[in-house]
Amino acid sequence: MRVPLRCLGAYDSKLYRVSFLAGKGRYVLARLLLLFIVVPLVELVLLMVVADKTHWWFAVSLVIVTGIIGTLLARSQGSRAYRRIHDSISQGQIPTDSLIDAAMIFVAGALLLTPGMLTDMFGLSLLVPSCRDWYRRRLVRWFRARFTFHSESPEGPTSTTSKVIDSYVVPPATTTTVESGSDKPL
Repeated sequence: MRVPLRCLGAYDSKLYRVSFLAGKGRYVLARLLLLFIVVPLVELVLLMVVADKTHWWFAVSLVIVTGIIGTLLARSQGSRAYRRIHDSISQGQIPTDSLIDAAMIFVAGALLLTPGMLTDMFGLSLLVPSCRDWYRRRLVRWFRARFTFHSESPEGPTSTTSKVIDSYVVPPATTTTVESGSDKPL
């Protein structure tokens, strides 16, 4: 067995071959087809149906207005998420929920700028905090089911019997000089 050449950025082609037509690659290809072909076609048909039922200018203006409103909402929600991230970091906490919210707000902004009604509805749902909480719970559950996380220090795994000692710095006391022959205590 050959060792991967990490320093050169090359791997043994027999061991690390990637194919989109074998194994899980088929599902990746199907998802990409769905994302880039089926979703835009459904968006186009839905836009044509709305234009047929109302008027073409209403359908176009609906897409433009949702894009503008979505951009404004994404901007305000994004600034709130940024403040929550900043507050968590300043308190010494890891801002996991706030980072996930910020990523979902970024995706919502991208979806709202994409012309279409389905993407606009999904993007707007990502901007609603209660919907975002539901999406976040599902996303965390999905990640926990598929990935395992381990943490190690550079010296290796840490022992569970380690103790944390809390300390603080005492400022030096002001010193006063005592004259010789003085009976005054310090």
